Amino acid sequence: MMIQTVKWIGGVDGFLELIDQRRLPAEFVKIKCRDIEQLYEAIKTLAVRGAPAIGVSAAYGPVLALQKLPAQSTMQQARDAIVKACEYLALARPTAVNLFWALNRVRQSADKFVTANPSAKVKQLHEVVLKEANAIYREDVDMCLRIGQNGERFIKDGFGVLTHCNAGALATAGQGTALSALFEAHKKGKKFTVYVDETRPLLQGARLTTWELKQTGIETVLICDNMAGWLMKQGKINMVITGADRIAANGDAANKVGTYSLSVLAQQHGIPFYIAAPSSTFDLEINSGAEIPIEQRAADEVIRPWGTDTQIAPDGISVYNPAFDIVDAKNITAIITDKGVIEKLNTNKICEHLRSKTPQ
Repeated sequence: MMIQTVKWIGGVDGFLELIDQRRLPAEFVKIKCRDIEQLYEAIKTLAVRGAPAIGVSAAYGPVLALQKLPAQSTMQQARDAIVKACEYLALARPTAVNLFWALNRVRQSADKFVTANPSAKVKQLHEVVLKEANAIYREDVDMCLRIGQNGERFIKDGFGVLTHCNAGALATAGQGTALSALFEAHKKGKKFTVYVDETRPLLQGARLTTWELKQTGIETVLICDNMAGWLMKQGKINMVITGADRIAANGDAANKVGTYSLSVLAQQHGIPFYIAAPSSTFDLEINSGAEIPIEQRAADEVIRPWGTDTQIAPDGISVYNPAFDIVDAKNITAIITDKGVIEKLNTNKICEHLRSKTPQ
């Protein structure tokens, strides 16, 4: 089954189609975003989630914003609409750097075009913005494939592979990041078992990752989050691989809460721990994970399990619900990117890796 999480349909007057991940796995439903308010809501409520998918989706926000301009709008009004759309969408979620990266890239492409073409029409600017958003989409598809090709060699026949949250096609425009390596290994005929953490409280592993893996026929075992350490002790886990939502210059990586614990457990048991992420997920303006903002989400996500109205905690109880945690670079065996693999992480190696124009 081909999963196209993000899809722009039509030209400058088109719309953005998204798989509504709030409805999976029980229902496969697509939503149509025709304005930036709908897109903001889709990102905020996790109808679309995963750092790359959020970035790609947001890139189409300025295209939608320009559609709402009156026919006789000036170029300055169009530029103002792009800025306003980018600032608004940037508020949807604070941790995934791809969101800000994509919005800044679209905005900069618009500014560059207007500066170079002072007499251009608003329609021409609209086409430029759509072209840039489409380029971001295509690049993400390509990066996902290359991440998989660079990472599949770490997966051996007979391995037990542990993953957390969802870093597959549902999290990207392509075939995923961490799961891309699994898909590529599977294509080569390797036989292995994937253990999927349920990923409390929103159950992205149980709802989304198992759903994706089931489409491919990869042997998959769902486990509760608190079972991972015991599986490691029993020798059933040979490697851990996850995605990331932001990676600092020193290699510290933000990912779904619970990832830090897995990295510590993996180190304790001598198990390699890999992060798979595109170049766009690195934030070189942040020196370490201590500077990465961590999104705090609603208490109700913890008090009432996903998809039910059942209350599992008493009224008035205090809840701490961070969406992400930070994996220390020292606990990461390697980061697998579209450019290659970074081992023995430090700031200089990461900067050199990202400057490279050819695979390493």
